[in-house]
Amino acid sequence: MEHQQTNNDELHFNTRIPLEELKIAVHAIKEQLSKIIIGQNDFIELLIVNLLANGHVLIEGVPGIAKTITAKLFAKTLKTNFSRIQFTPDLMPSDILGTSVLNMKISEFEFKKGPIFSNIVLIDEINRAPAKTQSALFEVMEERQITMDGTKYEMEYPFMVIATQNPLEQEGTYALPEAQLDRFLFKIKVGYPNLQEEILILKSHHVRKLEIPLDKIKPVLTSANLKTFRSLVQEVLIEDKIFTYIAQIVDKTRNHPHLYLGGSPRASIAIMNASKAFAAIQGRDFVTPEDVKKTLAPVLGHRIILSPEREMEGMTPETVIDSIAQSIEIPR
Repeated sequence: MEHQQTNNDELHFNTRIPLEELKIAVHAIKEQLSKIIIGQNDFIELLIVNLLANGHVLIEGVPGIAKTITAKLFAKTLKTNFSRIQFTPDLMPSDILGTSVLNMKISEFEFKKGPIFSNIVLIDEINRAPAKTQSALFEVMEERQITMDGTKYEMEYPFMVIATQNPLEQEGTYALPEAQLDRFLFKIKVGYPNLQEEILILKSHHVRKLEIPLDKIKPVLTSANLKTFRSLVQEVLIEDKIFTYIAQIVDKTRNHPHLYLGGSPRASIAIMNASKAFAAIQGRDFVTPEDVKKTLAPVLGHRIILSPEREMEGMTPETVIDSIAQSIEIPR
């Protein structure tokens, strides 16, 4: 890795892998979304990183803060198929995966694919459905396939689940099983806009009048582009000291006095893959400790469980993650 110093003291890296097109594509996605979405820069960046790291994402926040519309607009920037599933308490697994129907002409059963057979699948209010329905997602999220009546059906490339959920305190919600939560690369917590952002939101809606937001978004990324970019992300370098840094952080979650459940090896791999994607969108072919730090809260927040005592005291997973990160020496 070499770098050149310019007159204005800005560093320009000569990377081993061509990342310029990836950076341009990321900028184009952000530019499209900025036509409609006010603020939410971290949220949008995490969606892009999740896409490049081949993950699924869970978005949590109170109703009315543009979780669903942001996910739909993000999906529109990709030249791929999109489907939306509204989870409800009476939804059945067959409503998601599909079902076998008798074809009277040939007197045989045919499998009719459900809405999960798409590229980008938005599951709205995922925690409104009970455990039986949640279990329908286990295989497809992990293996990008479903097995129905002994036959395997593979998802088309790419396949990504974007799920939204309301906070668990809200009425009529179910806690997601830990095994399912572990299949989400990121859990993104979306909060209220600040005052200035809310003023801009009002002005934006006033100017748009009856325009449909989706009509203003143009696709900028094809499946072929995405496959190329994901391959490039996998080529990003990680030094041994960064591997050790990631492992130390996750290991400490397993032995922390405030935690009932720590991160699994899947969490370590998620941190590594997301860190590579963070580096790549910055135009770097190597991972820094700062890249790792950016991933910790969204990767670990939904994978660790506080001890009952700490939870009753009002402690949050993010507080523990932050204290763990501060307790481990940053590699130089």
